[in-house]
Amino acid sequence: MNHSIILFDGVCNYCNALVNFIIKYDKHDRFRFAAQQSDTGKKVLEEYHSKTTLNDTFYLIENGKVYAHATAAFRVLRHLPWYWWWLFLLMILPPSLRDYGYHLVARNRYKIFGKRDECMIPDDSIKEKFLI
Repeated sequence: MNHSIILFDGVCNYCNALVNFIIKYDKHDRFRFAAQQSDTGKKVLEEYHSKTTLNDTFYLIENGKVYAHATAAFRVLRHLPWYWWWLFLLMILPPSLRDYGYHLVARNRYKIFGKRDECMIPDDSIKEKFLI
């Protein structure tokens, strides 16, 4: 199977909670994950020529294309069970409006949800979902 890759801020508590949420509902084992701070995460970003400041957004690499910000998040929702698809309807909003909301949360995520000193270490039950 060709897995989609999600790159996330590995020290952000909110981002880690979202990764755990996606893992829980990824019934078709579609996604693989890497923290942007990891060597693997940096290498993947370089491979796809993404010009980024580390940890500035959530990235989805799907079928060779890189998606960022709210668009990446909504594209992930399409692959979760049907009862989460209703959130995908927010894609009808103009990208500038979607990304405004996304950036509002992203700018304040450490203040609201906190931050870890180091990236999460997946336990054995989910370790195969992480690119190392």
